[in-house]
Amino acid sequence: MLRFETLLISLLLPALASALPRPEAVPGGVAVIDLGTQAQVPRALYSGKRVLVTREQDRWYAVIGLPLEAKPGAHVVEVGRAMGQRERLQFNVAAKQYEEQRLTITDKRKVEPTPEDLERIRKEAARIGLALSRFSDQPAVTTDFVWPADGPTSSPFGLRRFFNEQPRKPHSGLDIAAPEGAPIRAPAPGRVVDTGDFFFNGNTVLIDHGMGLVTMYCHMSRIDVKIGDTVKAGDPLGAVGKTGRVTGPHL
Repeated sequence: MLRFETLLISLLLPALASALPRPEAVPGGVAVIDLGTQAQVPRALYSGKRVLVTREQDRWYAVIGLPLEAKPGAHVVEVGRAMGQRERLQFNVAAKQYEEQRLTITDKRKVEPTPEDLERIRKEAARIGLALSRFSDQPAVTTDFVWPADGPTSSPFGLRRFFNEQPRKPHSGLDIAAPEGAPIRAPAPGRVVDTGDFFFNGNTVLIDHGMGLVTMYCHMSRIDVKIGDTVKAGDPLGAVGKTGRVTGPHL
């Protein structure tokens, strides 16, 4: 998922083409770093892991999803060039304070899971983590997404959450307010890498768009795709619902 607000990247072009995500180098944000021009696709690593590299006109860019726990200050992306050459590019991450959100959940198990629930949650977390950690090389990756459902944003990414007045992990998604049964569409080309009914996320679909860019759609009332399906932008994935830990229907 791509998150944006304040830009503090020393290596960024003054203006980026619309196909690139708008950068905001903060914890939980996105850094977009100009890697220059060369014939071959550069290989970029951040915190020891490969990151998405995409081409816009004649230049290459690294698109880095910064974790919420990223520390403000100087960060480094390592770039592999032709002939085995390596280059370390530095960029700055600014501090960001996310707002609080307090929700009341009627299903108490979704706030205080039983030991059996916790075992299920651990297994599901490993399964989701495996899907989100995929990195598939491909010649071109679309970062200009279409909106996956019709409706306004109801809860932004990064909110510090309290369920029934108990602190829990920050909101790691973006909520779109939509009625139950409303269609959910693929935002860009990709391949379905997992689906299922998860304890917190409810009915869920994960799509691999290539180069480490993976999206996840949660709380669905219906899933209309299966693992291995290829989709293009606008293809149906399922319908909006209120499964998992929710206060009402939304994507």
